[in-house]
Amino acid sequence: MQPAGAYGAGKAGSVAFDPVAFFTHPRTVLRLLSWVFSIVVFSCIVNEGYINIGSERLLCIFNNNADACNFGVTVGVACFLGSIFFLILDAYFPSISSVRDRKRAVLLDLVFSGIACFLWFVGFCFLANQWQATSPEELPLAQGSDAARATIAFCFFSILSWAVLTLSALRRFLTGSNSNLFTWQHLDPVPSNTRATPYPIANGATIVTTNPYQAPPFTETLDPQKLTQQRPLAPAF
Repeated sequence: MQPAGAYGAGKAGSVAFDPVAFFTHPRTVLRLLSWVFSIVVFSCIVNEGYINIGSERLLCIFNNNADACNFGVTVGVACFLGSIFFLILDAYFPSISSVRDRKRAVLLDLVFSGIACFLWFVGFCFLANQWQATSPEELPLAQGSDAARATIAFCFFSILSWAVLTLSALRRFLTGSNSNLFTWQHLDPVPSNTRATPYPIANGATIVTTNPYQAPPFTETLDPQKLTQQRPLAPAF
């Protein structure tokens, strides 16, 4: 049986959205950084990643390998859209009341972040290798060299940001019983004057708590004819 507090079940759905707490949360900052890094990567390739030398055909600055430019643009756009999606999901997460839906959201974050980190690592190695193989004759006047270096650098930064997001999602998934890991807000404290709900005990008797610092009175609902003297049981070790 799943614990009642697993995956932040508690008071989900009643937590008010706090924009200051949301945008200052480390996970939100990492998502915004990943979003910016992806913009830099695909915008550098789209704007300055293609050149034409003596013809109308555009060539990729990474060793004239179109696959390198296409890979960088594809991963950049995918992570750009993914960052926006998970930012919205993080903002909506506290209002999700279903434990199962919360678990699926964290699992989706874990899978996407892990794949994104792997793709950025592949892209960094691929682009760095193709840039190293590019000869100066292929880039007259070092055209596009700054954009290529920026692309490679921000691919490396994206590896770090998505790796941290992956570890964060893994930690949230493994320790889902702690609701504080699933939201940035603290749960509202229970009012001090709130009376506890009567708790049923064996044989139909009930306990009603009136003062937490005093022994609670007992309200017996047992049949007097069934009450018999019982011997105390020996403690079990």
